[in-house]
Amino acid sequence: MKFLFIKLKHIGDSLLLTPAVHAVRQAYPNSVIWVVVRKGCEGILAGCSDIDQVLTAAAPEKERRSLWNWWTDLVLAASIRREHFDYAFELGDGDRGRWLTLLCGARRRCANAAGKPLHWWWRKTFTHFSDFYWYASHQVEKDFFTVSDCLPSPFPGSPSRLCFSPEHTEEWPQTSCLKEFAVLHPGTRWERKRWPQERWEALCIQLLERLPSIVISAGPDLGEVCLAEKLRAIDPKRILSTSGRASWAQLAGLLYKAKLFVGVDTAAMHMAAACSCPVVALFMGSSPVEWAPWKSRHVVVQPEAKGEAAEGRPAGRISVEHVVQACDTMLGRLPGP
Repeated sequence: MKFLFIKLKHIGDSLLLTPAVHAVRQAYPNSVIWVVVRKGCEGILAGCSDIDQVLTAAAPEKERRSLWNWWTDLVLAASIRREHFDYAFELGDGDRGRWLTLLCGARRRCANAAGKPLHWWWRKTFTHFSDFYWYASHQVEKDFFTVSDCLPSPFPGSPSRLCFSPEHTEEWPQTSCLKEFAVLHPGTRWERKRWPQERWEALCIQLLERLPSIVISAGPDLGEVCLAEKLRAIDPKRILSTSGRASWAQLAGLLYKAKLFVGVDTAAMHMAAACSCPVVALFMGSSPVEWAPWKSRHVVVQPEAKGEAAEGRPAGRISVEHVVQACDTMLGRLPGP
């Protein structure tokens, strides 16, 4: 049996696909499993040994696409078509992924028809549909049950943990001598998810009273790297930064060793969950019902209710004290989940 998973979304979404892939591998141990994701998302799947091949389509950001992307996607579709897949699952809910599913020529073409209504034309091009209504569910469950509904026998039980196995991790050179440390990932390209810099600075100072060291994780975006360097300047001897150069395998290596992860809702937060690192997750512009750390020990911190003394933006309604309290819970200094 040959399976194709198509999910042309963002990096974190790619990692959330892995429990569904794992379930297919368990149900069909001798199957061939290929995955297609957006360019730039493939690295986060390097730790999922259930996948035989990862291919990439155009980048998710429109400003990074060109007219040539349609041609490269057609070439991609032609190469997939030669594999004669038995099942193709479109899990990104976008027209680009739907076209690729149609062109790949799989015998059974599957999609979710419950969350976002499908145009009548797309309904004619797909052969199998899932009616799992996912708006009040986690995104992991959305992928898992969409795939399950379209197979001859539904998966037993619930989705597994996110997959990034320790065997596929790498060591970040500067942290080989660290024993106890927290990983902070303050950066995000989504403005609505940003917590003020001065509060990250205050959090670093308080965490250094609890742990010997901090590692600031940053993506390659210049703004994230600059923020990481400003936080590192608080105490250069005890705070290190990946400076946007750590691979996903290296970040996973850090997270498997770290005592704590603190960050906003990003792919790095999902990677921490995959590595069983205790998580303090700041949710300011997204729903923890859909995106919370999956099957990992965590505390979600959300904006406090508006009041006369509270700032208007959601980020301004998350206090440093609230986050520190969540950190103490995860470190075992306070009772909690």
